[in-house]
This record gives sequence, structure tokens and C-alpha cells, in this order.
Amino acid sequence: MNILLILIVAVFSIAAILTMFRIIVGPSILDRAVASDVLLTEVMCVLGAEMAINGHTRSIPVLLIIAAVGVFGSISVARYVARRDNTTS
Repeated sequence: MNILLILIVAVFSIAAILTMFRIIVGPSILDRAVASDVLLTEVMCVLGAEMAINGHTRSIPVLLIIAAVGVFGSISVARYVARRDNTTS
């Protein structure tokens, strides 16, 4: 296995563990939403690095789907929080 790939996996694994901690412990729903976006971005970065190292583009559809899920998830959480804040005020 390529030493660069091992280094990338190690760094992103540590980042993913810290992000999962924030998702579980996060004091508010917005903290959890931001952490889930960060986790999706980390997955996309790992897939992109793997594509660059191995010289292929087979994972691009997966990257697009992950990006769409992240965008729609962020919009959904933002709308939920905005609606919840308007009803309590």
C-alpha cells in the first residue's frame, strides 16, 4: 500500500473520530448539522484522494451523490431550525 494513502487514511480517520464525537455530544442541533457536513466532506476528500492516487474517475458519481445529500441535509436542518425558532418567539 502506498505510504501516502496510509497517511491520508490515518489523518482523516482521526478527523472522522473527532467529528463523530461532535455529532454525538454536540450541544445543539446546529452543531450536529455542521459536524455531519464536515464528516461528509471528509469522506469526499478521502474518495478524491484515492482517485488521484490511483488515477481513476470511477468514484465521481459517488462524490456527486454525497455532495447532494450534504446540501439537501443542510437546507433541511436550516429550515427546521428557522421554523422552530419562529414558533417559539
